[in-house]
Amino acid sequence: MTANGQPIDKNGMAAAVAADIPHGSFVNLGIGLPTTVSNHLAADSGVTLHTENGMLGMGPEAHGDEVDPDLINAGKIPVTELPGASYFHHADSFAMMRGGHLDVCVLGAYQVSAAGDLANWHTGKPGAIPAVGGAMDLALGAKETYVMMTLLTRDGAPKLVPECSFPLTAVQCVKRVYTDLATFAITPGGVEVRALHGTSFADLKALLDVPLLDATAR
Repeated sequence: MTANGQPIDKNGMAAAVAADIPHGSFVNLGIGLPTTVSNHLAADSGVTLHTENGMLGMGPEAHGDEVDPDLINAGKIPVTELPGASYFHHADSFAMMRGGHLDVCVLGAYQVSAAGDLANWHTGKPGAIPAVGGAMDLALGAKETYVMMTLLTRDGAPKLVPECSFPLTAVQCVKRVYTDLATFAITPGGVEVRALHGTSFADLKALLDVPLLDATAR
């Protein structure tokens, strides 16, 4: 895939993630950007969504008359339920996460390293409020970890880096990174650029201090 003329927004990233999740997967969506993936899964995707607060079979976000204050995801966003949905204790939900029963988790991140290390619970800055949540359990328990994030910080610093400078959540767990400017795959051979959005491969290389492999022609 080549550059499409402009960066994509959170819904564009969510649609890209949804399209890449294998059919029939059991998936957890992290708080923040990843929650939007639920709105882009095709009806025939066969994907079953799990939330760490105790639900299996979550549907898209709820709006208007669909909203039930007792039916929310881990980010406290009202959601819908699909036929066959089930509910269980918070502890049982974490047992599913830690027991290797999830195929994919989609998380946000402060940084991802070229080796697939993930930093998403604390910036390490004095006074910053850490937010562990279930990210460590998910990053280690799910078979594959995808990340959704903007490629650059508000100050223009890259979030895809040679090594993470923030406290790590887990090491070598990230397989794919979906951003507003490009989609990346973390592979044994290096970081592959799978899609470009509003930029060229040359310009992307100039933005990042990470060796990149051009896989957009595949």
